Amino acid sequence: MPELPEVEVVRRGLERGVVGRVIREVEVSHPRAVRRHVAGAADFRSLLVGRRIIAANRRGKYLWLALCPEPAAGEHTSTGAGDALIAHLGMSGQLLVVPSGSPDQKHLRVRFVFADEGRELRFVDQRTFGGLAIDVGGAQLPAPIAHIARDPLDPAFDEDAVIGRLRRRRTGIKRALLDQTLLSGVGNIYADEALWAARLHYARPTETMNRPEIRRLLVEVRAVMAAALDAGGTSFDRLYVSTEGVSGLFERSLEVYGRAGQPCGRCGGTIRRDAFMNRSSFTCPICQPPPRHPRW
Repeated sequence: MPELPEVEVVRRGLERGVVGRVIREVEVSHPRAVRRHVAGAADFRSLLVGRRIIAANRRGKYLWLALCPEPAAGEHTSTGAGDALIAHLGMSGQLLVVPSGSPDQKHLRVRFVFADEGRELRFVDQRTFGGLAIDVGGAQLPAPIAHIARDPLDPAFDEDAVIGRLRRRRTGIKRALLDQTLLSGVGNIYADEALWAARLHYARPTETMNRPEIRRLLVEVRAVMAAALDAGGTSFDRLYVSTEGVSGLFERSLEVYGRAGQPCGRCGGTIRRDAFMNRSSFTCPICQPPPRHPRW
């Protein structure tokens, strides 16, 4: 599933490709793509046609496009409550900005055509785990996203508060990193990479960690996500791409994730893979020795 760097790459592409444009037509070709919009596809379409996209926003792994009505002739600004088009990419969702008239993608689910007849926005989703929905009045922060915490790259991220909350938990440190209500945007890949950089095992009990250790870990979380963002994210297959259809290149820089049996680039130890929450965790047993009393 795309994590913060991949979703932020898509957000920036949407900012370049669709912000400021008016939606002329919406075609929903698979109802599952808008299943989170409980009023259905017809209502979804009616709430979007004629609306101007005024911003592309992100909270953690969620995206939303802020909307307002198209201004009347002669007006310079839009008015209205400000609704939001929410997007979650799921496992395989793609938001592509492509030339009008270009061939349809095999798994095209929703097409957005704009009044300026320029490039279209298409939602493509092979596995249909992702989806789109409208939140009325949610342009600032949609209600379905309000429970998601700020991410470590957010200027308003309260590091001291997060450290305090994390130390009061009784869980393993990786489980805490993956809790999107504590801090958002971190998934399996970047949790493993940041823990390796901080020399911490994923099962280290949070209540045994001191503030300097947690602060060092958050520094590494920011560093790995910033590096991934610079590389366009991580693409293990063609399911994650930018809005221009370009794959990310951070896979080439991964230190532990997906490298079981290979040597650690820091100490030469053999990277190991452990089962973790129906997923995998990758560690260097020398750089990241397991705790005596782990919390899985």
